[in-house]
Amino acid sequence: MERRHLTTGLVLAVVAAASFGLSGAFVKPLLAAGWSPVAAVTVRAVIGGLLLTPVALVQLRGDLRPVVHAWRRVLGMALVGVAGAQVLYFGAIERIPVGTAILIEFMAPLLLVAVAWAVTRRRPALPVLLGSVAAAAGLALVVSPSGGGAVDPIGVLLALGAMVGCAGYFAIAAWETDDLPPLALAAAGLLVAAVLLGLLGLTGLVPFTASTADVTVLGNTVPWWVPMAVVGVIATAIAYGSGITASSMLGSRLASFTGLLEVAAAGAWAWLLLGEELTALQLVGGVLIVAGIVAVRFDSRVVAPLPVGGAAVGHTPPFDGSPERRGVRTP
Repeated sequence: MERRHLTTGLVLAVVAAASFGLSGAFVKPLLAAGWSPVAAVTVRAVIGGLLLTPVALVQLRGDLRPVVHAWRRVLGMALVGVAGAQVLYFGAIERIPVGTAILIEFMAPLLLVAVAWAVTRRRPALPVLLGSVAAAAGLALVVSPSGGGAVDPIGVLLALGAMVGCAGYFAIAAWETDDLPPLALAAAGLLVAAVLLGLLGLTGLVPFTASTADVTVLGNTVPWWVPMAVVGVIATAIAYGSGITASSMLGSRLASFTGLLEVAAAGAWAWLLLGEELTALQLVGGVLIVAGIVAVRFDSRVVAPLPVGGAAVGHTPPFDGSPERRGVRTP
């Protein structure tokens, strides 16, 4: 039973990574056509949330009390895992290549290790420390000057913010301390994020613009709703649904490890759909980052860095992919 849950979780994690990877390549043409990141994430969240709602209601058997009881976790997913991570990521890819942004964002596992080290005051294993150094060196290469000009520093800062949101997403998705099913968390998080972003847009504090102009995808001119539908259905509903379910089975660290496939997927989609390529130096940096994150898998003492679901920081079981932290009902 445990092996089957692990296999299912890994399959779902691969599906989530491949689906999430589509978002950058399909949203970037919309951003170029006049969409603001906040507006794009809002519409994306509405589509994904509405598509997941019927399935979530079936899981909940029509009883919304688990959603209410887990309101802190839902709000955390909405603010950090959806609104924060995606708005910052979309803001980043307006300024820097998709491949560069996704490499920076997916240093999230190293952030989980760093926060866990600070909270528990227990030094990670040597492979993790060496991997962290390699990843830091890789990041320096990824954001180094290339093609005759420096990478936009604001874009890099936005990508680093997306990295924080990504780390929060993995932690919140994996911290299963309530009776809220994964798809219900995904649907509620997406819809709450859409409402909050819509209200934020109404205040005028952030740009909230959309355009009905046609966009160019794979050299063809298509209506704006085509890439938005792909993002809403595949890169949101399927991606968040499968990703949160996988995290509940695998734990935050293993889920973030398998999520590295999104780096390859996002880079491949950006190359196929946008013609974006990383320089040789940036590719070397990408290899170092991936190698550093792989090293995180060797530390079995990483603990939850976020107080989700009322648990106290520093008193949480390890996110080590064990059945207890994968959401597998072993008792």
